Amino acid sequence: MAVINTALQDNVGTITFNDPEHRNMLSGALIDEMLQSIGALQKGRMRVLVIRAPKGAKVWSAGHDVHELPLPGRDPLSYHDPLVTVLRSIQSLPIPVIAMIEGSVWGGACDLALSCDILIGCPTSSFCMTPAKIGVPYNVSGILHFMNIMGVNFAKEMFFTAEPLSAEQASKAGLLNHLVEAEQLEEFTYSMAHKITRNSPLSIGVIKEQIRLLASAHPLSPLTFERVQGLRRTVYDSKDYAEGIKAFLEKRPPVFTGE
Repeated sequence: MAVINTALQDNVGTITFNDPEHRNMLSGALIDEMLQSIGALQKGRMRVLVIRAPKGAKVWSAGHDVHELPLPGRDPLSYHDPLVTVLRSIQSLPIPVIAMIEGSVWGGACDLALSCDILIGCPTSSFCMTPAKIGVPYNVSGILHFMNIMGVNFAKEMFFTAEPLSAEQASKAGLLNHLVEAEQLEEFTYSMAHKITRNSPLSIGVIKEQIRLLASAHPLSPLTFERVQGLRRTVYDSKDYAEGIKAFLEKRPPVFTGE
């Protein structure tokens, strides 16, 4: 069974998560279907893409599939990781991508939502960044992404506490462009999408790429980059990383020792 559904109407493409049994977890299979669907929708003259969960969903996406994280000793978010690959694809897509957020958003799904250009939520929306709960060292590009959107201190609190941000808090932190009532969410989202389709796709594509390049224009010296990678390796080589994954799979609270 397909774990996403796709549609294209009036130049607006839609990808709808369709794996409620696994809370729309970003598994390798779901991400592969997403990437294939994005390619197919582009061939159909899509000018805007909406990413959403089914109407009434309690969970937009539960994030990275922890079952697919590598064992200790390997970077869990390397350049070619499926999640990192789909984030780059969304960010570099030369059309606007709208995340229509109904329900909770967890872990790597927060990064997926923030990789979209416009986020529209409702009162049931919430965002929780969970790597510290399972001992995962988040990657450099991902952390910079959060800092650019919500600022350093909000990003610190979100990562350090691993507690959910409510829809209202997310709106104040700058994660959501718009916060609307649940019954208005779909109409509001697609009304905006159709407004965008009436503007110049070439102009929008170039502006989006300029914004992406400027937002990521933070050069690091080779020494600084090597230090960051070394810091991250101390985590994914650690006992805490192994304990975090083991505890998650055993459905119990982890016992971290800082080793």
